[in-house]
Amino acid sequence: MSEKWEGKLERIDTYRWRIPKDYKKGMRVDGVIYASAQLIEHIVQDQSPEQVANVATLPGIQSYSIAMPDIHWGYGFPIGGVAAMDIKEGVVSPGGVGFDINCGVRMLRTDLTIEQVQPRIKELVDQIFRDVPAGLKGEGLIKVNPQELREVMRKGAIWMIEHGYGWEEDIERSEQSTTLTGLLPPEPSNISNRAIERGKTQLGTLGGGNHFLEVQVVDEIYDAKVAEAFGITQVGQITVMIHTGSRGFGHQTCDDYLDVMQKAQKKYGIELPDRQLACAPITSEEGEDYLTAMACAANFAWANRQAIAHWVRQAFAKVFGSKPQQLGMHQIYDVAHNIAKIEEHEINGKAKSVCVHRKGATRAFGPGHPAVPEVYRHVGQPVLIPGDMGRYSFILVGTVTAMRETFGSTCHGAGRMMSRHGAMREAQGRNIAQELAEKGIYVRAQNKGTLAEEASYAYKDVANVVDVCEGVGISRKVARMRPIGVVKG
Repeated sequence: MSEKWEGKLERIDTYRWRIPKDYKKGMRVDGVIYASAQLIEHIVQDQSPEQVANVATLPGIQSYSIAMPDIHWGYGFPIGGVAAMDIKEGVVSPGGVGFDINCGVRMLRTDLTIEQVQPRIKELVDQIFRDVPAGLKGEGLIKVNPQELREVMRKGAIWMIEHGYGWEEDIERSEQSTTLTGLLPPEPSNISNRAIERGKTQLGTLGGGNHFLEVQVVDEIYDAKVAEAFGITQVGQITVMIHTGSRGFGHQTCDDYLDVMQKAQKKYGIELPDRQLACAPITSEEGEDYLTAMACAANFAWANRQAIAHWVRQAFAKVFGSKPQQLGMHQIYDVAHNIAKIEEHEINGKAKSVCVHRKGATRAFGPGHPAVPEVYRHVGQPVLIPGDMGRYSFILVGTVTAMRETFGSTCHGAGRMMSRHGAMREAQGRNIAQELAEKGIYVRAQNKGTLAEEASYAYKDVANVVDVCEGVGISRKVARMRPIGVVKG
């Protein structure tokens, strides 16, 4: 969808833009896009604002159809979209979560510094590349039978830790304690045999596309107090960022339930402007089945990142002749940015249970919220925002403003500015790995095509994205990291 959007857009203030609900028949609420004037110029180059308006037509939607500054075209919902639905009257839509259920980010800190790691970065990245399976067809080192996989669906990363892959403290320093339960716990019987077949060989695999593993160095600290609470103590400190999701298991689960939702939409007489928004009432059999299946895939993703983090720790230990504990390789946090969750938010002055769809958006709960791990509750939830492999990434912190304005949500990354085909065309005649090497970044990838598709020029500058989120108050900058070593699928 490359044609420019010519719809109705009103500027609210410096960082907010409104698509009024009279723009399109059926809109129940306004659409609100968070963006600077510079970013909005890019945003209207595709039809993602139309998707914001389409989401505003869904039954039970509360307050606004929200889009973050990294918004771009997606399946049904825009990537960068947030929508909260009333539990009793609202719907759940797989398009509001996406195919890569619980794609997310895990981050580790270390006691190592750039002076210690830079001279050995090639050795370190090569070791990680050997130890962590990557690529679209990569198979994991953890072989599970269907019964064991069902346990993974129920327990998430806890299953991994029970089997020796990680530390107990990893669980408490994670969104949802790395196991999605709640009103609708995971139900493995709602997962297809096809999803199980696709997933059983993929635990502990990075995958391809925009998934990555980065060795980074902290190059700027904006809030020393919050940074210290997160374990970031100095410029020059080494961190590790892991970005991946539920692999073929989640993709198949989404695929399966899109078929279910197409039928449910007709069954319940739900009129939609886009068939990709296929949905069902949250309290219907189809809605509940999807939510419990989605929880299984979310738990698979948390288990996946847990295994990868374990092997990263082992790789560091091999290269530096020490133990991960002695290297201070503690987890900062793990966030989901493709998920739908039942949460309580204040709407029109009253506490209300809603199903919050975050698709390419990160939870950003503020200080004092009971869902924030106790160790961070005095400052707020860590928010991990990857950029691109040639520039930088950020740690933010959640805010009280986010709770009021965006159902406790903020951006999730840089957001694509160029299609994969466009990026490939741009890369013709260029050596992306060499260009990165000239910036002091050593990269290992399963194929050169991935490097071309994921080059910096294909993405918005993530600094512009996080500046909008800070400017409007839905998250605050804590630290910035730049990559020195990258593993790609």
